Amino acid sequence: MKLLLLLHVLIQYQYHVSSIWAFSTNHLGHYHHSKSAFLTPAPLLSTLTATASLRKATNVAAGRSSSNNNININHNRSHASTTQKTCQFSTTEDTIETEVVATGTDDATSTTTSTSTSSTIITENTNFIKPSLDNRQYRCIELQSNKLQILLVSDPQTDVEAAAAHVKAGHFDDPIHRPGLAHFHEHMIFLGNDKYFDKEGESGFDKFVSQNGGSTNAYTDMEDTNYYFNVAPLDHESASVSDEGEDISNNGSSSSSKGEASLALQGALDRFAQFFISPLFNEDSVERELRAIDSEYLNAMTSESWRNYSLLKYSSNQEHPFSKFGCGNYNTLTNGGKLSTDTASTAAEANNGDTVESDAASSGGSSPRDDLIQFWESKYVAENMKICVVGKADLDELQRIVEVSFSNVRTHQNKDGHENTTVDAKTKEHTNDKLFKTEHSKYGIAAFGQDQLGILREYIPLVEERSIKLLFAVPPSDDPLIREYRPDRVLSHLIGHESPGSLHDLLCEENLINDLSSGSGVNTADFSLFSITLQLTPKGMAQRDYVLSLLWKWMNLIRNAVYEEKELMEKYHDELRQISKTHFQFRENGDPTDFCSNAAELLFDYEPENILLGSSCPGPYNDEVVKAFLDRLTPENAILSVVSPDLEKETIENTEHECSAASGTWETEKWYRAKYRDVKITDALKEKWSKGAYEADNRLHLPALNDFLPTDFSLRSEDSTAIESADPNVDYSKEMPKLLVNRPGLQMWHKMDRTFKVPRTSLRMLITTPNTYQSPRSMTLSRLYVKVLADDLNSYIYDANLAGCRARVACIPSGYSISVNGYSEKLPHLLDVVTGRMLSIIGEMKEGSEAKPGLAMKFDKAVENLLKDTKNTKYESPYETASYMSRMLLESNVWHINNYIGELEGEYAEKNPLTMEECAKVAEECLTGRLSAVLLAMGNIDEEGAHNVAQLMNDNFLAQSRPLQQEEIPRILSLKMPTREQAKRIFGPDIGDIPLVIEEVAQSESEENHAVELIIQVGAEHELGFEGVAIVELISQMAYTSAYDQLRTKEQLGYIVSAFSRKTAGSAAGFSVVVQSSTTLPQELEKRCEAWMVSFREQLGSMPAEDIAKEAAAVVAQLMERNMRLADEVATAWGSIVSTSFVGSLYNTPPFDRHIKLAEELKVQGTGSNVSGDAETSMQTAEELKSKLLSIWDKYFDAKSPERKAVSARVYGQKAKAEYEKNIGKTGILSSYEEVRQLKQFLEHYPTAPYWIKKV
Repeated sequence: MKLLLLLHVLIQYQYHVSSIWAFSTNHLGHYHHSKSAFLTPAPLLSTLTATASLRKATNVAAGRSSSNNNININHNRSHASTTQKTCQFSTTEDTIETEVVATGTDDATSTTTSTSTSSTIITENTNFIKPSLDNRQYRCIELQSNKLQILLVSDPQTDVEAAAAHVKAGHFDDPIHRPGLAHFHEHMIFLGNDKYFDKEGESGFDKFVSQNGGSTNAYTDMEDTNYYFNVAPLDHESASVSDEGEDISNNGSSSSSKGEASLALQGALDRFAQFFISPLFNEDSVERELRAIDSEYLNAMTSESWRNYSLLKYSSNQEHPFSKFGCGNYNTLTNGGKLSTDTASTAAEANNGDTVESDAASSGGSSPRDDLIQFWESKYVAENMKICVVGKADLDELQRIVEVSFSNVRTHQNKDGHENTTVDAKTKEHTNDKLFKTEHSKYGIAAFGQDQLGILREYIPLVEERSIKLLFAVPPSDDPLIREYRPDRVLSHLIGHESPGSLHDLLCEENLINDLSSGSGVNTADFSLFSITLQLTPKGMAQRDYVLSLLWKWMNLIRNAVYEEKELMEKYHDELRQISKTHFQFRENGDPTDFCSNAAELLFDYEPENILLGSSCPGPYNDEVVKAFLDRLTPENAILSVVSPDLEKETIENTEHECSAASGTWETEKWYRAKYRDVKITDALKEKWSKGAYEADNRLHLPALNDFLPTDFSLRSEDSTAIESADPNVDYSKEMPKLLVNRPGLQMWHKMDRTFKVPRTSLRMLITTPNTYQSPRSMTLSRLYVKVLADDLNSYIYDANLAGCRARVACIPSGYSISVNGYSEKLPHLLDVVTGRMLSIIGEMKEGSEAKPGLAMKFDKAVENLLKDTKNTKYESPYETASYMSRMLLESNVWHINNYIGELEGEYAEKNPLTMEECAKVAEECLTGRLSAVLLAMGNIDEEGAHNVAQLMNDNFLAQSRPLQQEEIPRILSLKMPTREQAKRIFGPDIGDIPLVIEEVAQSESEENHAVELIIQVGAEHELGFEGVAIVELISQMAYTSAYDQLRTKEQLGYIVSAFSRKTAGSAAGFSVVVQSSTTLPQELEKRCEAWMVSFREQLGSMPAEDIAKEAAAVVAQLMERNMRLADEVATAWGSIVSTSFVGSLYNTPPFDRHIKLAEELKVQGTGSNVSGDAETSMQTAEELKSKLLSIWDKYFDAKSPERKAVSARVYGQKAKAEYEKNIGKTGILSSYEEVRQLKQFLEHYPTAPYWIKKV
């Protein structure tokens, strides 16, 4: 959570009104561990919590990469819904012919033969099929004591060690009387175990991992639960682990001997293993964590993704486990208990948050503890688990430590926790002639049978959304025939194709849709749902009958190709295999945490030697399987959902649509309260779509084969001249980009890759202009220009995107950013096309609507979409709204969201409407007027290639422009908040405990949560310097764990709790505490945050200096993590380069080494944190570091300090609107943005100089 919140505030200087927190329905079904930032259909493994988030956040502040979260293993299982934009194949889902894959090294000495008698080696390293760039060593073992299978990965180059456990038990296994038990069990298993509880308490695992620079998390899926963690070991002083593993001491880190496992990994693994050996499920923890589940549930009440997903489950066959309520809440988990809405705040006041006032029994229910224990005993056995571990140690050492930690996991022979029932007659009738053997075989009944299919559903969203989604019942993705031949992929490729002549292209040209996507949706062991989604414009919703008729014509065109043009279909299939082959061959190692989590799951599905391939090695085109799959994509086998806020107005009397559920009755889904109505698709409509759609539309035709597939994978670093110039004594991973061009208005930086050796290049460009953010109107028009450009380019660059070359143009307050990356062979042409079109489209737009009606339609659609996105931002979660409100106060020269809406709709917009011609003029002024450009070329590109890029950019944008003067560079400034005494001079003496408060009411009528963000402004980064910035990050590292433990775990104020350093545009440093709660009002949340800060200061004062030094070493380890992929290195370098774009020529040398300098400020004697090689005696002592930390806390954070500058941002749920209204007009409380705007005239701003430039 900390990562997500901190990134939110760090990037807000590039604020765009479409929500950066928008979530698709791609990842439904995950219920996350308590340390998740928020409940939402979450990306598979992207939610990193605790101190790993600090690592990423600190890296952002230090110009380091924050994008290490690629899933670096083939992944075909969809975790409830992986609907994705067709044909955008990631490296995780691509195919590869095995003959081109490296299968390990020929050096027999590279893998040491294990002599262990505690486990058996199943698969050795040389048998694993790997990408050509993968130098990791792999081994799969089986423990003899319990037959537990563990994948070991040795990577001496990694700076992050990780592990994961995957358990084949999910919310399908919930007992009928305890909905949500599997999810609740996942929470509870973190809260203490028999081995470590007496020494470390219930949070021992989280604290140990945090102190070793790592993170923990988990998710509960339908049929699975996944636990994972990582550590970033650095040499600490630490006791050794005994051979029996009985005393793995706290704050472990790297072992001193080469090849040995770090003590951090050993200690974390041993604590992790106790999840599956001796969890306690203490009664007091049970009662507290029940409230966390309830809060998690309520947090998702306004999430469209969860509302849709729950509605789908609610409408399924109620005898199938898919219908179960997987999240759970207090009522379901206590079998009837009721949670008082004021219990949390009352208990917090009475007991300082350490206990809760009532329990399940006294509230009308019963404790779920016995059911938790029974669930653990029956499901959490070795046969039901797989483990994956990535470490720096060699394979033998990794094998030794997992044998020590996991040998005591229990075993139940031949018991997997599931009942396999015989398929009944009704199911057999539904199984497509038994071609797909696994369909409906596990649970003996169809989740979506005849009664649940052929349905037309209408649904009222809470936000501005208009869409049509079709879900077809299909065989599970793990069916042997589906896995081997992947019929869904080639069909999805064609359905969602975006080339000229495609359905997507035609509907876009007629301004009927914004997007079309297709792919595998919900996936379980015995069924899947294949999805086609059309995001409609208002015009498209009005003409939805026509849209659907074109969809079925397109489907028939594909059907004809499948049945009549087998050779063409084989070519499409082979083309996808070729793309996959390339992606797999040059796939780089990614984040070890993601890898472990995925690999542990896939061990259930694949032989160990194929674990890296996963589903990426399908067979040739199989005509029979593709036809059988396609035959499922019919109206009779579909759920067709129409989504629009206007549907409630449609009645059977006034509707003119054939596709209408107006004859149905409005109902409300039980758990998330989605409003919907269902009818059966009429026979006449089925007949029309199945027969009438067969009339071809000559505007539609299947795509040509892809001309962008790369064939030249040669490396510039292996050219003869490059080899000759290479210095064998240089570590090129530490080499910084070189400045090739430096003249007024243009800088070009370049680095040729000699480290990762992939045939990819990344080009980044920032065009800075004062015109983009000059006014809300100019910013709105600039955004519209980018949307029109993207729409116009889409059909051309779509094939390039499929082939691994991507281009993106974005509008930010400082100008325009351009990113082009991918396989080097095709990149120059793509860059030329994109940059050339950026200018040529301006000329066409200036001709006007009559001359260019196609572009005019794209412009109108862009206006509609921007308005929709902008208005939907107001419906974000309360804690996100609080963050936005505070940013509007903390920063000057910023435009409020209402300013943008006013340009798009309303009285002023009607009087002075936005036009395509005006849009073109603004874009032309931005791109050819006063501007400067900075460029970066990195990867498989030499200096000549970089110079060519610079020349292209110069010719297209700079030749006719005038370089910016420093005074013209756009800046957003950080305002200095008032101290308590200063606030009295502004507001008067009757101010509250926190002198400045801003308040708002959540926009959504359904929002039941409240939120508060307490912001402590520390000061200008330049004044703090490296030392001050580093110590603020150290405070944040320690504060997060403490705040979470107190406010979330003990006080149960809400599911979302975080404490983190907060940077605002204009180079000001600060600190925030965030809580979102469904039970406690913002004023009380604010008091509890303040009370926690007092107790945290006491913790810091009493904490041994050596413990603070170990926390500092964890931050150092995070800062010093090396880049794992070329993309990470590019992001790191680019972050440093753009940070100099506003500081002037005397100081514009990029601070490529600032992460090292920050780390040096936290070095302490005797902790192994020496990153520069200085003598130990030159480092500070632990006592000196503690003294500095307390000094900064007492000066800036302490409530009694005269220099403290505090702000509270409060957001009320709709039910508490009266509380908000009571405070209107009170001293020191700002209840509208107009009041915020008026206050700003009293405030100074901080100097904009960053902390890393030389002080004058």
